[in-house]
Amino acid sequence: MDIDTGATAWVLASTALVMIMTPGVGLFYGGLVRKKNLINMIALSLVAFAVVSLQWVLFGYSLAFGPDVGGFIGSLANLGLAGVGQGTAVVAGTELPVPALLYMVFQLVFATVTMAIITSGMAERVKWSGFLVFAVLWTTIVYDPLAHWVWGGGWTAQLGALDFAGGTVVHISSGFGALAVALVLGKRMGFGEHSMEPNNIPVTLLGAALLWFGWFGFNSGSAIAANGLAANAFVVTNTAAAAGAIAWMLASWVHGKPASLGLVSGAIAGLVAITPAAGFVDTMSSIVIGAVAGLLCYGMMLFRIRKGLDESLDAWAVHGMGGLWGALATGIFAVAVVGGKDGLLAGNAQQFISQCIGAFAAIAYAFILTYVLALAVEKTIGLRVSEEEEYVGLDISQHGERIH
Repeated sequence: MDIDTGATAWVLASTALVMIMTPGVGLFYGGLVRKKNLINMIALSLVAFAVVSLQWVLFGYSLAFGPDVGGFIGSLANLGLAGVGQGTAVVAGTELPVPALLYMVFQLVFATVTMAIITSGMAERVKWSGFLVFAVLWTTIVYDPLAHWVWGGGWTAQLGALDFAGGTVVHISSGFGALAVALVLGKRMGFGEHSMEPNNIPVTLLGAALLWFGWFGFNSGSAIAANGLAANAFVVTNTAAAAGAIAWMLASWVHGKPASLGLVSGAIAGLVAITPAAGFVDTMSSIVIGAVAGLLCYGMMLFRIRKGLDESLDAWAVHGMGGLWGALATGIFAVAVVGGKDGLLAGNAQQFISQCIGAFAAIAYAFILTYVLALAVEKTIGLRVSEEEEYVGLDISQHGERIH
């Protein structure tokens, strides 16, 4: 197969779009924490991008997309990007119309944003050095195998489970991973006793806008072509985001005022849920998927608050539970006219079963392994800062910087 210049141009642009999502996560989270931790939250996303970028080109890409080993992991055949050049990419036996190096870096930005999302579970209390070690371990042991399962020809792909752009690989893994980290680290000092209001809502709104913008590359770029499937993914992505935003806003309005944070949280919930389905469902289904995501994730946030869980930037409620709903919704609403696969409503119950198996396996794997890794780092070099460092804030204690 010759390299398609149109597809290559679109995936190059999509890679840049997805890249902006990682600092977008930092801004989104940064506005939600207290002022003394704003710099740290943004910096965590930026260093996640740097660390995972190196991990990916050294060995992460090979583990995720190298030749299959037992359906679980890729081999080290592409260690240091050996064999990954300017010729066409071959992934799980399928030749793609773009250069292998381009496909590699397109997948790199997915891995980086996943690590950034997990920082929700460690907000305002993570030790910088501990995070750097955790980021390498988590990406290698959790993210890379999951990416191989789904996109690299692993066992869930062999089972027939669908994940167009990362509902399982990115959002379930990061959402349930954030919950596991939060449980290991415990609550912030004063949580539930003192006010911990967002320090800068406009910064969070800007982060959300960058995420919505970048998501067009996230989903449409996953078509790996400039064609009708990419156009479908683009339309359903925007539609689901809009439906999620309105659904969350209306639900929260019942309990008070239509807050801007609810609006953008609902949009992200809709974006998360449509991610695995973007190449398999039509526009009308995307409205349902997005609206249900907005209501479900709002409900999960309320549940988290009632239970007193300090996963307060809500990666679990939005990315974890939204990703789960999106994976299941793919098995319900998929239609062959869009992506060549029918779901439950079109008479294919097996597709829904495959989605359930793939999604719940990812939940178990991500949660258990993340908990073990976080505990191991905490017990060795330390993952949580001291009480004094937490009290003065991570901007000063970890970076020697502060906002005046």
